[in-house]
Order: sequence, then C-alpha cells, then structure tokens
Amino acid sequence: MRQLLRRLVRDIFFPLWLLLVAGLVSACGSVTVQSSGSNNNTTASGPLRIAVIPKAIGFDFWEQVHKGAECAASKQQQVSVIWNGVTAETDVTGQIDLLTNYITQHVNGLIYAATDARALYQVTQQALKANIPVVNIDSGTYPQPANVPLFATDNIASARKAADLLAQQLNGHGKVALIEFQPGSATNDQRVQGFKQELARYPGIQLVADQSSHSDYNQALSVAEDILTAHPDLNGIFAANEPSVLGAAEAVRRIGKAGKITIIGWDAAPDEVKGVQQGTISALVVQNPFRMGYDSVNAMVSILRQHATIHSEDTGVTILTKANLNDPKVQAVLNPSCQNPPL
Repeated sequence: MRQLLRRLVRDIFFPLWLLLVAGLVSACGSVTVQSSGSNNNTTASGPLRIAVIPKAIGFDFWEQVHKGAECAASKQQQVSVIWNGVTAETDVTGQIDLLTNYITQHVNGLIYAATDARALYQVTQQALKANIPVVNIDSGTYPQPANVPLFATDNIASARKAADLLAQQLNGHGKVALIEFQPGSATNDQRVQGFKQELARYPGIQLVADQSSHSDYNQALSVAEDILTAHPDLNGIFAANEPSVLGAAEAVRRIGKAGKITIIGWDAAPDEVKGVQQGTISALVVQNPFRMGYDSVNAMVSILRQHATIHSEDTGVTILTKANLNDPKVQAVLNPSCQNPPL
C-alpha cells in the first residue's frame, strides 16, 4: 500500500506541482515593481504629459512662464506641456476645478502657481495621493509639502529692495501708499510683509494707504485715484504686481503728476517698461518668469525619469531703471529666447 502511494505522488502529484510553480514564475515575470516616488503611468523613457497651470492667463508675466516651459520641453525627448488657466487670479474655485480635472486625467506631472496658499494645499495633496508629482511656480501653498519644490522669487527679500528704492528716491522722507494685489496669495502676502518690514527702518516715511487691486487694472486705477484724492500730498507708491503698477501709473498721469510721484513697481510687462522709459515709473523689480517655467519643467522631467530629489529654487530678480534699461543682461531677462535663455 505504501509503495502504491509513493508511486502516485511520483507519477501524478509531483508533475502537477511543477506545472503550478512554473505558472507562478511566468506570471511574476510580467510584473513591474515601481519605487514609491514614481508616477504609476510613467516609463523611464516614454512620453510625458505635464500640465503647467499659471495663476491666470492673459498677463505678460505668465506668457513668459509659458515660453520658458515650452522651451524646456522642446529640449527634452517626448515631453509635452499642457498650458491652461483661469482668466482672473481671483478665481480660486476655477483653478481648483481645473487642477482637479488634470489630476482625474492623470497627467504625468503637475506644475502650478497657487491662487490661494491655503485653499490649494488640498489640491496638492490630492495629486500626490494619485501618485502625480507636483512642482509649484511663483506661488506655493501653506503649508508647503517637503516633497513639493517651489520655483519662485524670494518675495520678502525683493520687496525689501523695493522699500529701499522708494526710500532712496524720497531721501528718507514723505508719504507713500501700497497697492497690493491678492490677499491670501503667498506672493502677495510675502511682498507686503517684506515691504512693510523694510519701510519701518525709515522713520521719516509714513505709509498712509494700503489697498488691493485684486490683480485687475481697472480696480487698480480706481484704488489709486481714491488714494490720490485722499492724500493729495502723496510722494510715492509701491505697486506689487503688473495690473497694480499700470493702474497706479495711469492714475498719476491723469492728475498731471507723472514723474513727480515716485512709483516703484513689480514685473516688466511692455507697458511697464515703457513707463520706465518715459519716467512715469522710477524702477521695477523684475522677476525671471521664463526661468520659472524653464527650470520647473526640467525639474519635473528629472523627478519622473530619474526619481530625482529636487529642492526649491530662488529664480532671482533684476532691478530695472532708466539707467540700465539697455544693459545686455537686463535685456536678456526682458526679452528671453529659447536659443539663449536667461538662466
């Protein structure tokens, strides 16, 4: 009886067991194990779709970011940029919906500038949970996750420079106004913080007004006109972004005080540069939006293909005045090209 059982195991059950093991090995051979930091729809060399979402479309600053992003993608293999955005930086809900849509589509990577630091934090978390890497440009979230790098201007330090420029133009004495743009946005709040902190070092300068343009030219114009009416002896204005600068400059021009009221602005849209040339605007704090787009896309490709650890980057500023307008280094920032990017 024992011999019969041994024969059955040898002749029937053992071959079946071998077939089962072989099947398991074959099945395991088709499984790809990915590291926890990789995107589950990405291959090391396959095509990448990267969504790049600004705070809003239609501003010269964001168009420069777009050019930088497309330039970086063109120098990579099989990388495409999806560029899209809301039409107003105040449309926080619209931006959340847009970003959520790209997370649902499961793009390979998500690069965006947060319209509201606190509200957009949850969107970042949603993307990361979907295994989609995130990079912030210009404006991050609060809190800023350790694994989400931010490519942006050091807004606090740069706003301190703006306060120093204004104080120098006024010889340390006078009345000034601040036109911010979007309270709640990290960039806005940091610029306000830096400007006010540095202005406090000049006891002879009085901050008599602090209003918001909500990143809208017409509202900036209206706000500036109200400030000038309330303070006819105003000596200077710091306007913290493109629409705020242009609205303030127009308000000053309308009352015949162009060049008499010092305006320190931010960014370098063509009309802002024209204002510097004409003397309406004394100086501009010029960011490097092309570099933000360029470096952030290259960073995202490194994250996706090399699983690289990327750190946040200060993309720098240039102070533009009438005196240095034609400097080649300044012109490289004002008129960037993909052939010779201002990096």
